[in-house]
Amino acid sequence: MSFEIKLPLFEGPFDLLLFFIERDELDIHDIPISTITNDFLNYLHELEQMNIEVASEFILVAATLMRIKAKMLLPRPVLNEEGEEVDPREELVKHLLEYKKYKSVVQELAAMEEERMQKYERGNVVKELKTLAQEQQVETELQHVDLYKLLKVYEKVWLRFTEEKKGTSHRVVPYPYTVEGQKNHIRQLLKEQSRDVSFITIIGRNPNKIAVIFNFLAILELLQLNELTIKIGEGYNNFWIYGTEDAEQA
Repeated sequence: MSFEIKLPLFEGPFDLLLFFIERDELDIHDIPISTITNDFLNYLHELEQMNIEVASEFILVAATLMRIKAKMLLPRPVLNEEGEEVDPREELVKHLLEYKKYKSVVQELAAMEEERMQKYERGNVVKELKTLAQEQQVETELQHVDLYKLLKVYEKVWLRFTEEKKGTSHRVVPYPYTVEGQKNHIRQLLKEQSRDVSFITIIGRNPNKIAVIFNFLAILELLQLNELTIKIGEGYNNFWIYGTEDAEQA
């Protein structure tokens, strides 16, 4: 037996976000950013497993969601000029509402376009194309084609092809880290140590910049889950993490 998996295709990342919001009946002004981020990343992973190239705009929105999630995990809120707390989701919600507003009129405009195409006097492209095809003598035109004209056409096509080949291209390489994987790594590290682990020790095991970021996000999530306690020392990046049980015994 064979199993077939069908995924819905979306015109853009905002279309995908609106689908998740409408599917789960969420309040667009109070988006659960963690849930939406996980659903969005899972969809991208499904596309990658099916060898479907993910557009750069989807990757940009995924990075934006992760940035907002990281800001919401930080204990210190960002304040505006009036001293009020700034919601990291505010800009995303603003763009979603604007996208939803324009999307709501797309079907109406498409219906108006289709109706206009059926007009007789102007805009009936199908009928005009048929009329032009009947009026033009294709075989007569081919009699006046010589080698020089063919070479000129070939030259124009070749120049256009070479210009298109010069276009910039980018290659996206996925990082071999996940927040969930680094959380498990830190849990295992705490089991191996006697009581506490310093953040400098964690960095020293894998000094890669991306690994440091994922480890830091993992620590923030474990703190939110009340699985860790931190003790801050003097200096830069100088703090220790404890398991919750070890911290109670200390």
